[in-house]
Amino acid sequence: MSMPTSDEEWRRRLSPERYAILRQAGTETPFSGAYTDTEDDGIYRCGGCGAEVFDSSTKYHSGCGWPSFTDAVSPDAVTLQEDNALGMNRTEVRCAKCDSHLGHVFEDGPAEAGGQRWCINSASLDLEER
Repeated sequence: MSMPTSDEEWRRRLSPERYAILRQAGTETPFSGAYTDTEDDGIYRCGGCGAEVFDSSTKYHSGCGWPSFTDAVSPDAVTLQEDNALGMNRTEVRCAKCDSHLGHVFEDGPAEAGGQRWCINSASLDLEER
């Protein structure tokens, strides 16, 4: 499957919810996502292009309402950008392959796992079970 090259192609390929999150940096309602509480073993892929972005071995229950991870599957899988929208200073997480919005990373994660909480929208992911 080829990568969409226009906004129109993205709209055709993605559901309205996925389009709003992946292409417009939206956020799903807390505790509503399919992967918030799942403990299934596998690789989480970008819902826009299928690139590997997170591994279930780094997923944990943070209680924030979105799937939380301690790190990305690799440093090259994602890009980080400063996000000052909505009057907040956050770090946005985007897919390195297709530039889709995945969520945000915060510095309040488990200390024993590096201290980061990668707070990711379920609708931005597809779980490929092992």
